[in-house]
Amino acid sequence: MTMTETTPAPLFPAVTGRLVPTILLAGIAADVVWEIWARGITPFLVGGPLQPAALVQSVFGFQNWTVAELIHAITGIVFYPIGYLFIARPLQRRILPQLPLALTGIGFGTGLWVFALYIMAHIFAGLPAFLGFIPLAWASLAGHILFGLVVAYVVRFRESQSAESAL
Repeated sequence: MTMTETTPAPLFPAVTGRLVPTILLAGIAADVVWEIWARGITPFLVGGPLQPAALVQSVFGFQNWTVAELIHAITGIVFYPIGYLFIARPLQRRILPQLPLALTGIGFGTGLWVFALYIMAHIFAGLPAFLGFIPLAWASLAGHILFGLVVAYVVRFRESQSAESAL
């Protein structure tokens, strides 16, 4: 290998002591941005907040709002960043290895939106696909894109810190 060649990034993250904190930091940061967008900005744009707990309640058929909020928070803080690290980013690295990080984050966020508003809302809860593309659905898309971007950039930041400390 010459000096100008680079080693391709590994497909999956290394399972080290930094992985769980990276997952949690990415999830918390992205969830904070989501909440600011969903409850702070969206009401001014479309007349009401995004309320994912209502979707969780519809999908699982229970009435407890607090439990629904908790399910959504845990999903965003833990499971979505895991999905980014072990599904979305490996697919991007395998299929489009030169794709810029921002587009990877946007694609990931868009995938989360499809999951939320088509699979969960439509298939499981019986609501119209993508809520019939009402303004709230587009606000949800923007929020999920913001979420995806934050996860992607926090993961990259954490991995760059790990690489720098290894030098």
